[in-house]
This record gives sequence, structure tokens and C-alpha cells, in this order.
Amino acid sequence: MPDSHDRRAAWTPAKRPEWLTTLNTLALDLDAKAIVPLDEASLLGEAMRNTGLEDFGDDNWRPHFRTLIRLIEDEAKLNFFGRILTRSDFLIYLAARLRIVDAFRTHPEIDAEVIKEPVFVLGLGRSGTTILQDVLSHDPQFRSVRKWEALFPWPAPEPETYEDDPRIAKAQGIADVYQAATPEVRAMHDADGDQPVEDTEFTYPAFMSEVWTWVYKIPSWEAYFAAQDLDHHFAWHKKTLKFLQWRHRKPHWLLKNPTHMPRIPQLLRHYPDAKFIFTHRDPIPSADSLTNLMGTIFWLRTDHPYGSGTDDDFALADHRALLWDKVIDWIESGVIAKGSSAHIQYRDFMQAPMAAIERAYRDIGLPFGQEALTAMSAHLARKPQGVHGKHDYQRVDAAVIAEERAKYRRYQDYFKVPSEV
Repeated sequence: MPDSHDRRAAWTPAKRPEWLTTLNTLALDLDAKAIVPLDEASLLGEAMRNTGLEDFGDDNWRPHFRTLIRLIEDEAKLNFFGRILTRSDFLIYLAARLRIVDAFRTHPEIDAEVIKEPVFVLGLGRSGTTILQDVLSHDPQFRSVRKWEALFPWPAPEPETYEDDPRIAKAQGIADVYQAATPEVRAMHDADGDQPVEDTEFTYPAFMSEVWTWVYKIPSWEAYFAAQDLDHHFAWHKKTLKFLQWRHRKPHWLLKNPTHMPRIPQLLRHYPDAKFIFTHRDPIPSADSLTNLMGTIFWLRTDHPYGSGTDDDFALADHRALLWDKVIDWIESGVIAKGSSAHIQYRDFMQAPMAAIERAYRDIGLPFGQEALTAMSAHLARKPQGVHGKHDYQRVDAAVIAEERAKYRRYQDYFKVPSEV
């Protein structure tokens, strides 16, 4: 049965800050494409001038980059501020690519780095993956990618300066721009300059990711993405981790990315000893919350966040239930090997986080020592829930809940996920 309810149709954005509304309105009569160009020659040329480098590495990324910037121009309906953000972002991603490629050229020993038993936190959006990653990142056995090193990876981070690297302030300045434009997002998703980030944020320079439809309203990207070989995406993922751990290594990488869920078999081809911690939450309120977050992210760059031929399906029950059906099948078939996955209920984590984490560690064979317990507990005490405000979002009605509950029955029964609504 197809979805009869689309949360996106009922979503309304928060009022923009007055300064941003004024900027976008005043710019309507300007030639935005000439003032803020997003064409290939302009972006590549500026990135090369900014870095003094010319070698972007293999050419596998170029068709994806060209398709992406074309679809952004054709479909994304960017406002003036959206164009400014996009040009700024892409210049950062292109510079990161140039820097990493140059590092491998000048230091070929980096390629011999080994990524051992990385731990991936996976789950549907708004199911606790972000807070779990944040807490686990304080366990000394883990190395996580923080926002500043995702944006500005060069020079390679080193342990002596890792906590006070000047790039933290630089990344925070960029985060402040985003938060000034959409202050309500602070209560939904913490994204400061020193925060651990999703894998999408350090794989932007590959320009081959499903994340682009989570940032821009570009429906045609889905069909393009589905037809691609994702080896290039995961190869860049691994290349970046090798570079980042070259001078600052810990026993395990702690990674997180909801968009990996449909592609776990491909991920395992690159990381055959990977371990997974899945988060589970009633998928109905998490879809309500996700719709609000994603609408706000789109609203940052366009005046048309939902509608206009949108083809994204991240909030639709059919799509979300199918994702979990695949995960269940991979567990049952052994694609996700026994002993390589753990499961944390959102409710359990919120009520007794250390107990939930200890069970998960035991299930995937990770040590849970006093040092980790102390560090994670101290972080939680410093950062109580709701410190940045309450995330309010529109809930669906009882009829929709009943219809969607049937679609999620296999998922909730298999993982014993309690209903919240």
C-alpha cells in the first residue's frame, strides 16, 4: 500500500531572521548567477588559486560534480543566500580534495595506513544517532572525525594540538553563519566546529553521495545516484580516514551516517571487519522530527523547501520500513555477521545511557573500562538534554499513526521497538 500521508505537505518553516529576509528580497533584482557563480570553471579555478594546487586526483569525481552543479542550477531554486552558502561550501570541499590528493602524492606512505574494526553508528534520522556518537566519541579508544577536520583536513591533525587547533575556531565561524540564518536548528542538531560529524561531511569532496538530496531540492539526483557505482564514494571515505589518522591514530574509528544503511554490503567490501551499533526508535515520531529538521535545512537555501516536484522519500513510511527490512534480511543471511552488530533502544539510552552503551559494547566485543565510563558520564553531565532549547515539531494524527504502524510491524517486532505514540 503506498503512503497516503506525506508530512512534508503540512510542514511550515519558522520565520526567517529579518536580516536574511531583507538580503534575499533586495537581491531579487540582481544578477545572482553572475555575482555568485556556480559553474565548473569558476569553482575549480578559485579552488586552485586558493590552494596553489592543480591536481584533483583521478577523474572519477568529475561527472558527479558536473551533474550536481547542473542540477542545483536547474532544480534547487536557490535564493541569494543559498547561492552564497553553496559557493562557499563547494570551494571548501574542492580545497579539501586538492589538499588530500597532494598529501598522498608527497607522502605515499599514508596509503599504507590500516583502518581496523571501525565502528559505525547507524539508524534512521532522529533516532538518537547524533547524541550517541557524541557521547561515544569521549571514549579514549575512539577517534571520530570532527567538523573542523572534515572541512579543513590539511595539515594532518596531530594529538598535541588536536584540542586547540586554530581550525576549530574557523569551522565554528562557519557554523555560526548557519545558526544565525536558522537559529531554530540549534535545538534540533548540534553542529559546532568541534563536534563529531556524519561521514557525509568528510566525503563531500567525492561529490558522490545521497546526501545532496538532503541539502538541495534536486529530485533528479536520486535517479542519477541510483545508477552509479559507489566504489568511488567509499574509496574516498577510506582515503580520508587514512590521511586523518596518519599522525593521530586511536584503536578504532567511530563513524556515523544514516545514508549508509541501504548500502551496508558495499560498505563491508571496503571495511570487512566493520562493527555496527544500530539505534532504534519508534519510527513515527522520528519521521515527524526528521521532516522538520530537513525542511529547515532546505529552507536555509531556498524559498521552496518542499513541493515543486520533490522526489525525496526519507520521511515516507514505505521507504523507511523497507530500509529496516533490508537490515533484518542482512542480519538473518549473515551479510551482517554475528557478533558484529549491537542495538540500542532510544528510550533505554535516554533513561540509562551508560547501561545501554555497556550492553552494546559487550555485543560487539569492545572493552568498556572505567576511563571510558568516567569520560562519557562527565560529558553527559556537562551537556544535559535540551540545553539548546526544545525541538518542537508537528505530529501526525491517529489515523495516520494506525496506517503507518502496520507498515512498521516487522521492524518493531524484530527489534522490540516500543511505540511512543
